[in-house]
Order: sequence, then C-alpha cells, then structure tokens
Amino acid sequence: MKSAVTVIKELIENLYLVRRLSMYELKSKNKSNYLGMTWEFLNPLIQILIYWFVFGSIRQRAGIEVVPGYEVPFIYWLLGGFILWTFFYQSTIQGSKSIYTRLRMLSRMNFPMSVIPAIAIFSQFYTHVVLLGATFLIFQLGGFYVSVYFLQVIYFIVASFCLVFAISLITSTFSTIIRDVHMFLNATLRMLLYLSPVLWQFSILKEPLPTILKVNPLYYLIEGYRSALFGTGWYFLEHWQYSLYFWGVVIILFLLGAKIHVKFRRHFIDYL
Repeated sequence: MKSAVTVIKELIENLYLVRRLSMYELKSKNKSNYLGMTWEFLNPLIQILIYWFVFGSIRQRAGIEVVPGYEVPFIYWLLGGFILWTFFYQSTIQGSKSIYTRLRMLSRMNFPMSVIPAIAIFSQFYTHVVLLGATFLIFQLGGFYVSVYFLQVIYFIVASFCLVFAISLITSTFSTIIRDVHMFLNATLRMLLYLSPVLWQFSILKEPLPTILKVNPLYYLIEGYRSALFGTGWYFLEHWQYSLYFWGVVIILFLLGAKIHVKFRRHFIDYL
C-alpha cells in the first residue's frame, strides 16, 4: 500500500510535467512526416476500413443487436468498440517500453520514473480524444443522436486510463529487466483483439465461453463505450456487479505494479 501511495503522490505532483512532455513526444514523433500528426488518425481509420471490409462488407453482415430489439449497422458497432481498442493497444504497447527507451534521458534528469508510463499513455490520449470527437460526429450524421448517456464516456475514459496505467507499471518494469517481455506483450495483445468484443459478439457463443471471455476487463470498457455512443443505458450502473469486478482487477493490478516498480526502479540505470 505504501508503494501505491508513493506512485499516486508522484503522479499528482507531476501532472503538469506529464502533460507537457506527452504533447512534446506526440509532436516530435511525427515531425519528420509530411502529413505530420495526421498519421495518428489515418492509421486507425485505415484499420477500421479493413476490418469493416473483411468482417462486414464481404460477408454482407446483418445489423448487430446491441440491446434486445435494437439493431445497428455493423460499421457503427465496429467503430464504437475499435476506437477504445486503438487507445488501449497503443497505450499499453507504448507504456510497456516507456522506461527502457528513456533510460539515457532519465540518467540525466531528476523526476520520478513512475510518471514515465503516464507520459506515454497521455500522448495516446490526445489522439483518442480527437478520434472520439470524429466518431461522435459520424454517429450524429448516421442518425444516432447524442443523449444524456453519452456523459458516461468520461467515466470510461478515466477507467481506461486507470487500467492501462496499472498494466504499464507492471510491464514497463519487467520490460526494462527482460526486453523480451515487450515482444511477448505485443503478440499477446494482437491475440487479445480476437478475444474481445471488438470484431464479433460473444452472444453467438454457447455458455460458459461468453462468461469466461468476460473475465477480460476490456469487455467492460468496450461495451461501456458502445452503450454511451448508442444511448442504450447507464452501463456501469446497470451492470454494477461487473463494475465492482473491473475496479477490483484495476486495484489489484495497480497495487502489484506499484510494488514491483518501487522495488526495482533504483536498479533501472543498471540496465542502461
């Protein structure tokens, strides 16, 4: 618990630094491209079109029933989940390698290493906000008008950040010590795409597979996003048991990550 309090305190005290450095990283990463930061939005858009073409257009896929009696076109259903998946995937990957790729910089600067994963996550957060805004506009043009349920997006954004940060504390520590961890994580996340409700519905499976797959906390976030965008209800309240489970997982991962990070960070420079 002491390690968790330390990490939270360091993050709060350095929020301004996190915001400035994350924006700087986002700009510097794309400064050599002719289209600049436009690629941050083009890449997800191209992926969405590819998945829609493969899983929706070729098979002439019917509408998806988001709640009993309410069907939506596959492309909108896909878009509602894929924007969250893009943020989760990119943030987790960048967070896992955030420390060992910056060890030389850290050896010359004096600020807590626990904020480094947060910088990597925030640099992806800006892109996510723009993509979310574009998705919101597309939904309005498609006839899925804004409702009061859209407000819960704020809750799910915070929940997503907490989950990714907890995971990144663990993976960034292990990746610094054993570089193969990052490669293993990358492969695992690619597989996780097909074990999450991004491209297909769990309802087509027979029990107990849907229940087992819902152990993945990403299911909670994706379905919450869709509930907000389609205005089908207050997901986190209607599924309060699942909300308790999700936050239980996040707290356990964060406590574990903080403990591991604080224990090993004084030795990180040894791996330079």
